[in-house]
Amino acid sequence: MSDANTSQREETGYFGRRQSPLLGIFLVMASAVTFSTAGLFTKGVTAGSWEVIFWRGVFAVGFTIGWICFRQRFRDEVVKMGWSGVAIAAVGAVGTAAFIASFKLTSIANVSLIYAVAPLISALLAWVWIKEPAGRRVVWGAFGALAGVAIIVSGSLGGVSLKGDLLALLMACMMALMMVLYRVYPETPGAGPMALSSVLLLPFCLMFGAPFVLPMSEIVILAAFGLIFAIASVTLAEGVRRIPAGQAALLSTLEVPLAPVLAFVVLAEIPAVQTLIGAPLVLIAVLLAAWPEPEV
Repeated sequence: MSDANTSQREETGYFGRRQSPLLGIFLVMASAVTFSTAGLFTKGVTAGSWEVIFWRGVFAVGFTIGWICFRQRFRDEVVKMGWSGVAIAAVGAVGTAAFIASFKLTSIANVSLIYAVAPLISALLAWVWIKEPAGRRVVWGAFGALAGVAIIVSGSLGGVSLKGDLLALLMACMMALMMVLYRVYPETPGAGPMALSSVLLLPFCLMFGAPFVLPMSEIVILAAFGLIFAIASVTLAEGVRRIPAGQAALLSTLEVPLAPVLAFVVLAEIPAVQTLIGAPLVLIAVLLAAWPEPEV
């Protein structure tokens, strides 16, 4: 009976039946909204990048492992993740470090818009590496999005924010590489490598930062950041199981316009002129690539 219950849980998930598309849409949208707050948490504290990475990672790992144990999948997610899981965790660790640091050096709008091109970079990388076909919309969308990113980055030339833009681009490339690695090794679990990526960063945080000198008020904020990050990852994982990949990618773009709006409302952060020019190009390119190809 226990095995039957476990099998049923894995088939339906913990948010309802896998075949529920409306629930899938809601979960993916909720994930996008949740992810859009990352910049607010990072810029809302005086702590440096390494301190933010440390405390976000500690609490994210705790919540994620708790979720894995709740699903009774610790052995499958952690013990049996294999070398592919370790490789994905290492790539994710580099991406996370670049992601957090980029917020400290450039605007939230720039980071969110540059990150939006990650699926397109992934499609091109998969086309080159594993010969996965890429539709014409994806190819033209990738070039259009990269042109938009070039315009956005041009507004940071000669300034400190250029480093932030380049870190955001590195993060987008790392996320794209992670997507392709999951295509190459589809048996690799999702939650285990995510937790390991945070663990891999902790020694570097202790070497280059001073996480234990932060006031308790900021640690509490970063604990909330870790919780929200874990919730967003879980809702995304549960949501994409219920709807087509193209629809999931399309709904995930909700994060792109929402993050700059939240930054303006909460932090009074106004994007540069070049960002406002490049933003429509990036959004149109991403939406064009995510829209289903017409059937012939």
